[in-house]
Amino acid sequence: MGRPEPGWVRPERGTAALSRFMIWLTLRVGRPFGEAILPFITLYFLLTARQARRASRQYLARVLDRPARTMDVARHFHTFAAAILDRVFFLSGRYRGYTIDINGLDCVHAAMAGGRGCILLGAHIGSFEALRSVGRMSPFPVRVLMFRRNAGAPTRLLEQLAPEFARNIIDIGEPDAMIRVQESLARNELVGMLGDRAPGHEKSVPTPFLGGVAAFPAGPLLVAGMLGVPVILFSGVRTGYRHYTVRFELLADQITIPRGRRAEGLATWMGQYARWMEGLCRAHPYNWFNFHDVWVAPQVGKHGGEP
Repeated sequence: MGRPEPGWVRPERGTAALSRFMIWLTLRVGRPFGEAILPFITLYFLLTARQARRASRQYLARVLDRPARTMDVARHFHTFAAAILDRVFFLSGRYRGYTIDINGLDCVHAAMAGGRGCILLGAHIGSFEALRSVGRMSPFPVRVLMFRRNAGAPTRLLEQLAPEFARNIIDIGEPDAMIRVQESLARNELVGMLGDRAPGHEKSVPTPFLGGVAAFPAGPLLVAGMLGVPVILFSGVRTGYRHYTVRFELLADQITIPRGRRAEGLATWMGQYARWMEGLCRAHPYNWFNFHDVWVAPQVGKHGGEP
């Protein structure tokens, strides 16, 4: 038997029948119904999701610079649930009533002018669907490289709302994933990926983050360095009720990792990525939806911990 998977590589909660009914009812009755059940969903996970609750408390203690209270964790869960509700409407093409501010598109156009394609590197901050909504208006096709082995009924049902999005997913678990990435970039397309969570036992890079040391996957940076294409950081932060801000900023025209100093090169680039992510977390502390323990060093000070 192989080693067990990390704690986050496990099926999502939610049965297919219940998820299908809730999505159908939300779309049929409208957003008021979805908003009415958000407090109950928040309470359910607050009471039952011990691992996520503990990870939320650890993270919030760092980003808020004080011990995290139960209400802080509840707000974190509620923000995540609200983003999932918005995702239902984004995927079904119902953008009416939403405001999506877009900043930095000029750097995307400049990168794509080279004809090499471009990697969009993000994190579990805000909503990936907000980026996809921008992709609908983009003259460049957007492919998404993601790990789907732990996708449960809720995610698969949401993807059924927008089959064209599902067709543009490149599954990390498939043997031809990297070939498809290279082919997409050769066609001068955008390839989006998230860099703050490693699937399976992928090599990680210990990186200073929010006063501690976190383990972030080396894969995205190694892929970008191998392919030699521009890398743009992106985020789609939920900044208010039905309000998102999508931002793009150039990380590098080309990531270079010296062969003889691979560890040092990875640490340098990962440090830049972590500082970008830390800035977003400080500005929008309840928008980081990585409910897993990423810390590899003891908690600094006396904050955090599960009561």
